[in-house]
Amino acid sequence: QVQLVESGGGLGQAGGSLRLSCAASGSIFSINVMGWYRQAPGKQRELVARISSGGSTAYADSVKGRFTISSDVAKHTVSLQINSLKPEDTAVYYCNVVEKGMEYWGKGTLVTVSS
Repeated sequence: QVQLVESGGGLGQAGGSLRLSCAASGSIFSINVMGWYRQAPGKQRELVARISSGGSTAYADSVKGRFTISSDVAKHTVSLQINSLKPEDTAVYYCNVVEKGMEYWGKGTLVTVSS
């Protein structure tokens, strides 16, 4: 089992920045992918960004150029730097890890952006 704990959410202003972090712990042998998803009120959960163990990254079109995902493979952590915040970034952000074919989720951290 893998446990994920997110931190760094909160209230931000449009145009500002926030940084989210996620730490994985437990029985970790080989993490394949770490990523962030978000779910806004009344909407489906969507992929925001992900990073593979090899460092390859992918981003949703809506966040390209504003969000940056990074990870520390040895420490089993993943971070999401959010710049140029927009009100539409308001959502619960979930950390996601794929480890040996199994998918794990954090409980989520709320990001609220005021205009």
